[in-house]
Amino acid sequence: MSKSIVSSPGGRRLSRVVPHLTTTRLGVVEHRDDGDGPALLALHGGMGGFDQSRLLAEALLAEPAGFRVIAVSRPGYLGTPLRDGDPADLYAALLDELDIDRAVVAAVSAGGPSAIAFAARHPDRCAGLILVSTASGRFEVPEHVIRRLKQFQALCGVPGLARLMGWVMGRHPERARSVRDPDLLRRTLEHPEAGPLMLALQRSVFQRLAERLPGTIADTLAFADLPPLPLDQVLAPTLVIHGDGDQVVPFAHGVRSAGEIAGADLLVVPGGEHVCLFTHLDEVRAQVAGFLGRVRG
Repeated sequence: MSKSIVSSPGGRRLSRVVPHLTTTRLGVVEHRDDGDGPALLALHGGMGGFDQSRLLAEALLAEPAGFRVIAVSRPGYLGTPLRDGDPADLYAALLDELDIDRAVVAAVSAGGPSAIAFAARHPDRCAGLILVSTASGRFEVPEHVIRRLKQFQALCGVPGLARLMGWVMGRHPERARSVRDPDLLRRTLEHPEAGPLMLALQRSVFQRLAERLPGTIADTLAFADLPPLPLDQVLAPTLVIHGDGDQVVPFAHGVRSAGEIAGADLLVVPGGEHVCLFTHLDEVRAQVAGFLGRVRG
């Protein structure tokens, strides 16, 4: 099994975090399975993997105790092979293997379409849906994102360069250009929990970089021809979180998700960009805590 290193909000290093490789009826899924209680299935975005799914759950849950977090590598990322077929069915197959009947599903960015598909295709398995900065349908990936993806491909061809870039990003997080407002970036990095979480996310990209690219490329190509998502078929309670300044997945996608999913709540993050999960961590966590309290009854 592969290993990675993730930083926790308190600055403590969770070293040698070993993922599980579970064989389901639809193929192998790499994931982490931590904690006890109601299940939360966490789905990362582009350039991600189980480690970033885990960071998503840490960011959303101010009090992770009391939840069983299933942090997944989506198909084409890290140890989960790229495959044909609907990832939603693969998630259901994983829940079967883990003997989990129902789960709240949380997704960020490119993880959104498969989370929506899971909620629609497996309504009896989805206890709730949290969509953070996610796409609600077809859109053109911004040119600066495509340029960065090409840079990552080039990095993989030079031994040791990805590791060096990870070190540089750790020392100079502003170079990631994930937050345009320098004051907001400073406040986020100084936040005792948001700062370490965002830094851990930025560093993780350069760990096993080549293994994150197949899924990222597949996602990028798919967005241009993404068929209509079954938003009107989602029956689970839903919370949509989106910044109105998102330059990667436009705010209109969040508005559409909240408008077409019956009864969905929309948290608008004023001035929030694609990483509003971190820049507005306290506000997001408060909304998520209320949502999960209602879902858990």
